[in-house]
Amino acid sequence: MDDTATAESGTSPARPKPRSEWRDTLSFLVKLAILVFVVRSFVFAPFSIPSGSMLPRLLVGDYLFITKWNYGYSKHSLPWSLPLIPGRIFAEDPTRGDVVVFKAPPSNDTDWIKRVIGLPGDTVQMRGGQLILNGQPIAKQRIADFVLPITPNFPVEGLGTGGGCDVDFVEQGPNGTQVCRIPRYRETLPGGKTYEVLDEGTTIADDTEVFTVPAGHVFLMGDNRDDSADSRFPQPPEGNGIRFVPMENLQGKAVVSFWSTDGSASWVLPWTWFTAARWSRIGDGF
Repeated sequence: MDDTATAESGTSPARPKPRSEWRDTLSFLVKLAILVFVVRSFVFAPFSIPSGSMLPRLLVGDYLFITKWNYGYSKHSLPWSLPLIPGRIFAEDPTRGDVVVFKAPPSNDTDWIKRVIGLPGDTVQMRGGQLILNGQPIAKQRIADFVLPITPNFPVEGLGTGGGCDVDFVEQGPNGTQVCRIPRYRETLPGGKTYEVLDEGTTIADDTEVFTVPAGHVFLMGDNRDDSADSRFPQPPEGNGIRFVPMENLQGKAVVSFWSTDGSASWVLPWTWFTAARWSRIGDGF
């Protein structure tokens, strides 16, 4: 009886509206963008090395991941430093020796990478190329020279130009190629943290005043001691350094290298992507 009534009225069951492929695609892209934003802001993010200030540990052309939770979160944890986080939350101070990515003061709009040397209340000085921390010389041991081939990502340059090899350290390598050979040392911080530094000779970076790190700040230095603009130098316009860096500028801790290239690859020649890769550096931790 009900079937007859439906047929007589001429009605039919409602059909579902066709799904819009454009709408589904847009919805997927929005969800993906939100996921990337959350992961990059609060979990981990990639970073590429733009200069030679952290030689010998980091080379121009290295790509690494940083973890974002180690030191808490601030607006600088977010892409473009979006002002969505007031101050610094879940704050944790770094450990001396950590390699950190941060927004470089005073402009706070450029990502830099350096090593943590001084914490709040510490005194830091360079004296004759020797690091002095809280009045005590840091152990500095001469080890084997740092040797690196001359490549597009590590060309021959003048001292202080950044990213390359000073002409005084260039020599002939195997098969007639050029290599860069720089004196290398191992420093050991209180607590046993060790790392390698380069010392190219006597420069203005080798002797400084005594710096006292203020509360809420860190003192950062590059491992390439004679070719690094860092906390030893005043901020612009007086200098090209960063002096004391606020804790809230810290974005994350370097944890592992995931790619490295010597710069000789061409995007239009895919096979060169493999020949330019520095495979031995991939997977290196900190």
